[in-house]
Amino acid sequence: MTKVKHLISKYKSVIRFTLVFLSVYFALSLLYKVYLDSSEDSRYYPDYITNLVAHQSKQIFSALDYRTQVVNHPDEPSLKIILNGKYVARVVEGCNSVSIIILFVSFVIAFAERIRVTILFILAGSVLLYAVNLLRIVVLSIGLFYYPWRRDILHTVIFPMIIYGMVLLLWMIWINHFSSTKKA
Repeated sequence: MTKVKHLISKYKSVIRFTLVFLSVYFALSLLYKVYLDSSEDSRYYPDYITNLVAHQSKQIFSALDYRTQVVNHPDEPSLKIILNGKYVARVVEGCNSVSIIILFVSFVIAFAERIRVTILFILAGSVLLYAVNLLRIVVLSIGLFYYPWRRDILHTVIFPMIIYGMVLLLWMIWINHFSSTKKA
């Protein structure tokens, strides 16, 4: 029994991080699932946030001088992006950045100690992730418009790398500048 107590004592911070991270991640994911389930009968298709992301992307395309349409996909819960008359991409629930923001928030809270700094960092980081995600959708769609044969590398490698890279960068900033963890 003393070995178990020693291990718990030795790895207390790791255990705390893991439990807090998983608890927050589970709770936020559950809330998001409830939100998605309640959105099924909404006037926004497929859900409000995904709809918002698609239409905000349309505004960016328009600012870049692309004739853009965002239309409901007839066969699945997504929105089609049509640039200059060419269907290039679809925006599905997974494109709205909520899941990645939940991951980001869970990590930050797991290392949190000061509530005000934590809340401000979560707000700033979430807004940044949301904005980077919008730009990611725009750049991906333009890339698909001009280079449709590069679809696989653009969608499965480069663009996830952008959003997950931003999350990793924010986590590193949080750990190195705002959390109470000491550098070894």
